[in-house]
Amino acid sequence: MIKHVAVIGSGVMGHGIAQLYALAGFSVSLYDLQEELLHKAKASVEQSLDLLEKEGVITEQDKSSALERIVLTTDLQQAVTEADVITEAVPEVIELKWQLFAQLEQFAKPEAIIASNTSTFSIARLIEKAKLPHRFIITHFFNPAQLVPLVEIVRHEQTAEEVVTATVKLMERIGKAPVLLKKDVPGFIANRLQTALMREAFHLLEEGVASAEDIDTVMKAGIGFRWAFVGPIETADFGGLDTWQRVMDNLAPELDQSITAPQIISEHVNKGELGTKSGAGIYSYEHVSVADRLHARDEQFIRLTKLKNER
Repeated sequence: MIKHVAVIGSGVMGHGIAQLYALAGFSVSLYDLQEELLHKAKASVEQSLDLLEKEGVITEQDKSSALERIVLTTDLQQAVTEADVITEAVPEVIELKWQLFAQLEQFAKPEAIIASNTSTFSIARLIEKAKLPHRFIITHFFNPAQLVPLVEIVRHEQTAEEVVTATVKLMERIGKAPVLLKKDVPGFIANRLQTALMREAFHLLEEGVASAEDIDTVMKAGIGFRWAFVGPIETADFGGLDTWQRVMDNLAPELDQSITAPQIISEHVNKGELGTKSGAGIYSYEHVSVADRLHARDEQFIRLTKLKNER
């Protein structure tokens, strides 16, 4: 019986994962190195819960109860000693993860599940130094973790079946749509699909086919609109596989075949134009409130989730 969850790392992903578990009724220990980071994370959770309450997804009591279930700590041993599930959400540095996993194996209960939120490393790489590899698994949440339904689950051949089963059921219990990969491949499923599409989007931008705004509109008003309810493979079935055979035969040779990041991205990075974090990227954010834009994005995510849940 899973009752207590520990989340290691309170950053962009960690605080959202902690919120998910707390709303689902679990006691949560949220760990980070500095109290300042934890207080920032708590403020982010409060803002997110406020928005969910405003949109009618949760009640004021739900919000208060969730906040009470989250305990902030800078003591790693205290965070994980009683945890049934430990979710690692630290930076994507393999040495850092190995160091953390060694500590977790020392402090955690032998039967505790250790899950990584990595989107970069294979499960085989993660458990290279593990003493008890059978309890390690990947649960790859998507940003913002508290709103995007998908969780990709990746197991190793040494991962115990009961760990896999318990993890899938846990993701369903906290309201997620878990997908268990049959193979451990770089980028898993979502980032491979996303990267393929992003490569072509930036190629079209570099070639001057359309503006960034129009390319984004094509996704939001066309492909993305449809894909919210009908996936690409279903789309092929609905359109006719013979039709899609011709489309792909005709277009595949014309698509970008680059094996590195698009030049336009590299040029912006070299100039320190990193997007919202620096105030400029492909778009300019000099006179734009990024916080307001993210708030509006999250409102739309919540409303889309409510619509999908009504189906």
